[in-house]
This record gives sequence, C-alpha cells and structure tokens, in this order.
Amino acid sequence: MAQYDFKKITVVPTGNDLIDIVLSRTQRQTPTVIHKGNAISRVRQFYMRKVKFTETNFTDKLSKTIEDFPRVEDIHPFYGDLLHVLYNKDHYKLALGQLNTARNLIKRIREDYVKLLKYGDSLYRCKSLKRAALGRMCTVTKRIGPSLAYLEHVRQHMARLPSINTGAPTILICGCPNVGKSSFLNKITRADVEVQPYAFTTKSLFVGHTDYKYLRYQVIDTPGLLDRPLEDRNIIEMCSVTALVNLHAAILFFLDLSGSCGYSISQQAALFHSIKMMFRNNPVLIVCNKTDLQTLEGLSGEDLKLVMEMKSAALKTIPGQGGEAANNQDVLLTMSTITDEGVMAVKNAACQRLLDQRSERKMKSKKMPTVLNRFHVAMPKPRDQKERPVCIPQAVLEARAEEAAHEERKTEKDIENENGGAGVYSASLRKHYILADDDWKLDILPEFLDGHNVYDFIDPDILQRVEELEREETAVEEDGGDFEMEDEDFTAEAEKDLQEIRKRKKLLIQKHRIKKSTAESRPTVPRKFDKDRKFTTERMGRQLSSLGINPSRAIERARSRSVSRKGRKRERSVGGDGEDEMEIDGGLDNKKKLRLRSRSRSVLSQRPLGEVVPGEGFKDSAQKMKAVTMARNATKKRNKDARRGEADRVIPTLRPKHLFSGKRSIGKTDRR
Repeated sequence: MAQYDFKKITVVPTGNDLIDIVLSRTQRQTPTVIHKGNAISRVRQFYMRKVKFTETNFTDKLSKTIEDFPRVEDIHPFYGDLLHVLYNKDHYKLALGQLNTARNLIKRIREDYVKLLKYGDSLYRCKSLKRAALGRMCTVTKRIGPSLAYLEHVRQHMARLPSINTGAPTILICGCPNVGKSSFLNKITRADVEVQPYAFTTKSLFVGHTDYKYLRYQVIDTPGLLDRPLEDRNIIEMCSVTALVNLHAAILFFLDLSGSCGYSISQQAALFHSIKMMFRNNPVLIVCNKTDLQTLEGLSGEDLKLVMEMKSAALKTIPGQGGEAANNQDVLLTMSTITDEGVMAVKNAACQRLLDQRSERKMKSKKMPTVLNRFHVAMPKPRDQKERPVCIPQAVLEARAEEAAHEERKTEKDIENENGGAGVYSASLRKHYILADDDWKLDILPEFLDGHNVYDFIDPDILQRVEELEREETAVEEDGGDFEMEDEDFTAEAEKDLQEIRKRKKLLIQKHRIKKSTAESRPTVPRKFDKDRKFTTERMGRQLSSLGINPSRAIERARSRSVSRKGRKRERSVGGDGEDEMEIDGGLDNKKKLRLRSRSRSVLSQRPLGEVVPGEGFKDSAQKMKAVTMARNATKKRNKDARRGEADRVIPTLRPKHLFSGKRSIGKTDRR
C-alpha cells in the first residue's frame, strides 16, 4: 500500500482571495489599452482574450484544489473511515462537488459571453459584455466561499494526521484510558508522547517505529476506549475504532491489574468482550501492566477468572490464519513500564507473532510452489559407523587460549561507569606521572602555604647555592678579566687571528641579513660600506656575461643613474638620429612641444616587442617573438567567438524613434 502524504495539498484560498488573485493576474498578463479608432475585429479580440484568460485562471485554481484532495473511494478504507469520523464524509464530498459545479458554471459563462462578443458592434458594448462576464464569474466564486473555507480547515487538519503506512507490519495498542499505552510506546520507540496521570491525555493517533530481526515495525498508540455502544462514542474513541477495524496489525490489549486507572478488572474485561469482534484475523495479546503495584498471582479468584476468559477469547481470534501463539504464555504477558520489567518481552512477542503470520500467508500463496521447486536442500546421511570428530588446528587452539588469557584493558570510560558515572567519578590526572616511587603520585602538594609559594622552597640547599654563585660572580668582577676567555693565555699572533675571525664573522652575519631580505626591502649599499669596491659595474658585467646576457644596456643605465641629475637637461628623442631630431624639433610649434613634453617617461622609453629582458626565460629575441605570435594565435579564436554580455556597456539605439520623429511641439527641445 502506498503511504499517503496529505501535507502536499496546496493551500485553499478564500472566495475573495481567489477573486483578487485571478483578476490581478488578468490585469498583469493581458493587454490593457484599446482605442476607439481600432478596427472592431481588434476590439472584439481584445475583450474576448480577457474573458478567456480569466476563465482559464478560475478553472485552473479550482481544478488544482479538486485534484489535490483525495477521493474517499480511491484511498485505503482506514483513511476513508478516518475522514468520515473527523469531517463527515458527506460534507467533504458536498464541498468538492460545489467546487466542481462552480468550475462548470464558469466555463459556461465564458462560452456564452464569447459568443456575444463576436457580434459586438462597438467598443462600449464589448466592454460592457466583458464586465458582465467577469462579474458573473466573481459572483459564482463568492457563492462557494463557505465550501472553500471548509476545505481549508480540512486541509489543515489532514496535514497534522500521522503518516501511517497501511501495508507495513503494525502493532496496535488499545485499552481503557490511563492504563499505560503511551508509556509503552515511549519505551519501545523514539516517540515522545505526552504522559499524564489522568484519562484521555491521548486524543489522537500517535505513531512510532521499532526494529525486530532487521525489520521495521510501526507502533500505533490509540486513545482510550470506554465500554459503551458504538453510536455513543465520541470522535476521540472513533479514531481508535477506525484503526482497530481497518488496519492489519497485532493487537495489544492493555489491562491494568492494580485498578489505579479508575476502571476495575471487570469493567476492562467487559470492554474487551465488546470490541473483540474487531480483532478478527489479527493476533491478540493480553498485556497485564503495572505489575509493580499488583502482580497477576496476587489477584482474587474472581478477577483471575476474568483474565483467563480474556486469554481464551484471544486464542480464538485467528484460527487457521497463521501467527498463532506457540504456547499459552505468548498470549498473556505481564510487564511494568516503571521498572521496565517485561517491556522488551512484550514487544518481541508481538513482532514474532506478526512475523509468523506473514510467513504463513506467504507459504499459502499461489506463487510459493513455483518458488519451492527451484530449491533443493541436501540432507547428509552417515555413510558408516566411524566417528569423525571436528579437527581444529593447533595454531587456532593456541590463538584462542592466548585470546582468553589476555585481559581486556579497562578504559577511563569503563572505570567511570563502575564508580558512579559522570558527575560522581573524577578521573585522576596524576596516575600516569613518571616518578621514582609510585607512592609519591598521590601526595598532596599545596601551591601556597602561609602566604609563600611552596615551589620556591622545594630545594633545601637553594639559598646556599645562590650565595656560592654570588661569591663567584663577585670574584670574577674584582679580577677584571674576561669571563669567557683570558687574554693572558693568547700570544700577539693569536690575538690578531682572533680579531680577524671576529671581523669575518660580523661580515658574514651582515651578508646573510642582506641576502635574507626581500627585493623590495633590500637596501641599496652605500659607498661607505663598499670600501673594498666589490659592487662595481665591471663585476655586474662579468656576472651577466657568464649567464649569457648582454650587459651593455644594464651598465649604461647604472652609469646614467650614478651621475648627478642636478643641472643636467633631460634628453628626448623623437626621430631616429640627431639631425632629424633637430629638424623636427625646429619645425614643431609650441603646442606640439608641450604635448611631447607632457608624455610620461614610461611611454617614450618602451622596449621593442622582441627585446629580451633578463628573467623572462627566453634565449634570444627570435624565441620571444615566436612565443608572442603563438599567444596571439591562441587568443584569436576566443576573441572571435566572444559575444556581448549583459555586463557590457552598450547603447541599443543611437537615435530612438520616439525622440527623433514627428513634429516638434511647443516647449524645450534640449532632450533632442
């Protein structure tokens, strides 16, 4: 069976809201301007389009509402009866029927007025017919306003119904009010149903899920039932009756032995016998709850006789249907939701009865013989009287013995659980200290005592050692000698070598710091630090030549920068050689000279495209030009396939017609 999802039903608008939605959509999505001078055929078409569009929107909205709501005849009988109990099936069908009638009336109005519009002889007559058509459609919609409001109420209530899979294995809990049904559901599932010590806390069906032997079972908690005729039951009780009658499930009838629920055992037995005809073809279990207050053995003879009669009636519910109890103990079970005694046994017994019944029904189906013919089970038989015991290799036996002898290491979590759990047991951080004596781990050592830091007084000889260090330092200062090394031990030649070593060490440190700094932050070496003339253009030329790079331009640039700029005129070149420069310079007027001088140095000093710059990775200019050509060819196809995007600045029409056509009226013409 399919699982119904009533939450997908769309919201049903009220009558006025539906009119506003449709008319606003008609206004937005159809033409809005028509002139008297237009041809009559165009006027007719204009208003016919509005009438047709409005009818289409009304019809679509009403059809969507009618199709979303389930048909009572097409859904599972459980949901059909539940709808009848909650909303009255007749009212439900009547509301949907009124929507269908309104849809047909709107279609008829559209057909009638479209015929009249075909013969409209003026714009006024066509407009009047359009207004009449839309007005009649709105009137029909207003008349079904109560039905729309009723269906919206039903939709909201249906969306809150539990999602019950009518084809899944189901356990159904029933009984008198306040006997522990919801507590049992909370124990065996992850559902969180409200539990209170008064009757009718549960007012609707609640669903939970549990697992047994790798199968998922759904558990349904029903409201409490009272022993009275069916016609006197209220809506809450009828929900339970609907589930009992229409769902194939294992029935758990809860019985309160203590009578604390407010109903005696005789009253609960009378309820069982009044509804036992609803249990036909379903396995039934009598669950005696609240055994922590009253045990089954402690009942009086009369009450015990009533319980046994219920047990015998439960055994007769599924004759020949499969799922019968293996023994009488599987029908009458005891438990307590307070102490959890017998809770899992009740769940397992109900799930096993359902599983047995399912297997029995599958075995009796018509497909089973064809399936069994494909199987062959081989049953081995002894061929002689010789005993052949199981042979286990010696290595396996030794491994098993070693594994049994090996004790499982206790974790800190295990120790915590053994000593009261979290909040009671506090883990010791000292037990893993590595000390000379393990008994020292638990010694209590205060940090402060009498206002003093204890760690300052751990060493008893610390004051004596401090005094010895002070005396030693005083003696060294009085001698005036070097603490690290004595000058008296070195000769003049050794002293000279020592000074040279210190000087070279200092230079190496400076070089390392210069090398470590980045190119941006590396300072220019002033001349006062370049006393040995190591940073020269000749040295740079030799290094560039060794790398295979022509150093002439780099040396020329370095020399031009080293010359003082003060009093030096800036040189510019416009032509190729000097004579042409003079002629051009002489022939230019003052404005052109100013424009030439205003150019930035970077534009005038651009390198040729084929020039190889150190660090680019090219061997020569031919190799660079080849790379540039390949790059251009690679981007040519991409540029050719480019299209104008929405982010590009574009002027669609340079001279818009509405600004540059027709006569100029009186007034300003700046915008033209």
